[in-house]
Amino acid sequence: MTAMTALTVLSAEAPSLVQSVDWLAIAPVVITAAVGLVVLVADLFAAERHKPVLGWISVAGLAAATATLLPLRAGDRATFCLTGDPAACSYVADRFTLVIQFLVLAGALVTALVSVTAVRDTRMPAGEYWFLLLSSAAGAALLPASRDLATLIVALEVASLPAFALVGMRRGDRLSSEAALKFFLSSVTATAVSLMGVSFVYAATGSLHLTQVADRLEDVPGQLDTLAMAGVALTLVGFAFKTAAVPFHFWVPDTYVGAPLPIAGYLSVVGKAVGFTGLILVTVIAFPAYSDIWGPALAVLAALTMTLGNAAALRQSPDRPNSAVRLLAWSSVGQAGYLLVPIAAAAYSGRDQIGSTVAYALMYAAVNLGAFAVAALVARTKPLHRISDYRGLYAERPLAALSLGFFLLCLAGLPPGIIGLFAKVTVFRSAVDAGLGWLAVVMAINVVIALYYYLRWTALLFRTPEGAQTRTRAPWPVAAAVIVTAITAVVLSGAPEIILRVTSGSLFAQ
Repeated sequence: MTAMTALTVLSAEAPSLVQSVDWLAIAPVVITAAVGLVVLVADLFAAERHKPVLGWISVAGLAAATATLLPLRAGDRATFCLTGDPAACSYVADRFTLVIQFLVLAGALVTALVSVTAVRDTRMPAGEYWFLLLSSAAGAALLPASRDLATLIVALEVASLPAFALVGMRRGDRLSSEAALKFFLSSVTATAVSLMGVSFVYAATGSLHLTQVADRLEDVPGQLDTLAMAGVALTLVGFAFKTAAVPFHFWVPDTYVGAPLPIAGYLSVVGKAVGFTGLILVTVIAFPAYSDIWGPALAVLAALTMTLGNAAALRQSPDRPNSAVRLLAWSSVGQAGYLLVPIAAAAYSGRDQIGSTVAYALMYAAVNLGAFAVAALVARTKPLHRISDYRGLYAERPLAALSLGFFLLCLAGLPPGIIGLFAKVTVFRSAVDAGLGWLAVVMAINVVIALYYYLRWTALLFRTPEGAQTRTRAPWPVAAAVIVTAITAVVLSGAPEIILRVTSGSLFAQ
């Protein structure tokens, strides 16, 4: 009886470890992962002639996951919280989370549309392809909601590991195998360094939750300051690798060339979103106490990244095989430099600068996925992926040429691609407001440099074609991807305040 009484008293005094799960908040991630498992199991029993259905199940699953973001638009949900500290949660569905999840899931949906035809034509294993794509998308959707370092690393790896296999999915292709191996080895090394950094941060603070880490780093004992400083620096490495920031960019061109074209587009948008999201969370939420370390470092990385990316894109020869994909790859490195600017600025003038990075990422996602969708369309008849293959595209495919031209003008920041100009001005202003005038000057120079290779490719689309033009019917899923991205870019160019309204003010839960 005495033992029972003591147990009752202890139970009354101890906080309950049982908590309810907010299933609506985690629905986008759960649906994506569940559909991936359904596709993998269905592949075991589906006859070969029914394998294309797996692609449409994946498209429907991604559409459903994206739709579940609508009931969450208030951005005030959290789950998996500590019983002793309800403010420390592992999963938070705030405005930042929802915007990035929309970018990730919509990007994966466009990738799936382009992939439907690619999987069939190249005879890639359908079940494995769709399972890996959905698994990677689930990890990418989990990452922006993660609010502890352990969940962040797990989400990063769930997004990354399937991507390695997707890059090497073209069986018997030497370039594909080499690209997958290079991507894997470099990514694993970066992740190992980040894990060491996380362990240092945990040793210095005794917590993995971002809000608690931020509080405890404000008052780190003197003997642990060097350990915490090293942990902050090392933790950023894995996310900087995913953003393709210099000097962690070397895997990008070969990986994009070796990967199936839809996956190259996926990595350029969703893979990059994963890196920037993680970088934002660990810098402005977990490590603001060490902003004097990561702020200048990211500013220098931004300048180096945009300069090297644009310089390498400038050197691409139009007649070289894979030059179109390589130009888009190096262009994505240059764009990563612009995306880093507001994160660096946040170290000097507050976390609200992050809205500029999110606004730029939304613009970049729409137009870059559209450019890869057009490239996939052209590759059906011209598989060498040369820039010169686009000469006279307007005479062969007027709508595709106009769409690609518009996408390139958006990336260049020229009218009528107003959304590209708007996004660049927003990023430029964040640098000026933070007192980073030198970085704004570097960005302005790089924007001018990038004009040359974007306009050269755009002009080529409307030149007199060489030889007879072969007209082939465009697969409607690829055409749908081009149309959706083009309409999105046009609407945003006509009403850029849509993005401004979404990304203005504080994006994070208070």
